[in-house]
Amino acid sequence: MNRIFTLLMLVCAALVLPAAAADRESGAGGDGYAVGDRLAPGGASGDEFVAITWDDLIPPDWIPEELFKGLFDDVDPDGMQDADPRAIEIMARIREEWDKAPAVAGMDGRRVRIPGFVVPLDVADRQIGEFLLVPYFGACIHVPPPPANQLIHVLPDKPIPAAWNMAPVWVSGVLSVARFDSEMGDAGYQLRGVRVEEYTDPVPQN
Repeated sequence: MNRIFTLLMLVCAALVLPAAAADRESGAGGDGYAVGDRLAPGGASGDEFVAITWDDLIPPDWIPEELFKGLFDDVDPDGMQDADPRAIEIMARIREEWDKAPAVAGMDGRRVRIPGFVVPLDVADRQIGEFLLVPYFGACIHVPPPPANQLIHVLPDKPIPAAWNMAPVWVSGVLSVARFDSEMGDAGYQLRGVRVEEYTDPVPQN
């Protein structure tokens, strides 16, 4: 599902955000991804957990494109500079809508398995105690965070290596519809991560 990222990139063009990858620690196969790369959602499901995609976390009647119709009717994003007040206003509007993006109530309590990238929230002793799981590389780091229904606050049973910062992983656990606000982004879901594993498919999916 690329429409969220496509829409976000349209808005980011107004702010001239850099797309170059920043320094990344090696680990969990995280090298080689470009901003916006997504992970293939396949993979076998265990008996305990059902593999889901990020699309499953978006209510079918929530159409973000409708929220921003006419947003650029009177402006040319390519002609804006970093500090253009119009760009700042557009980003504020996007952020407001993104942060209140609705979750899918039916996902609450499900035992799921989903791939994504790690955005650390709590790092100590070379370990990550909790993190945001994001659907594409660079989210919350190189580009603004995705909508709340595309952010998962993960509380793993055991900390994961700090070297997995922005690395691709599979997370399995019990999903809850629960709000979590952080400086890195506002999540609409929480996942008690029974298991966090390295993602083994090396091919980014755009």
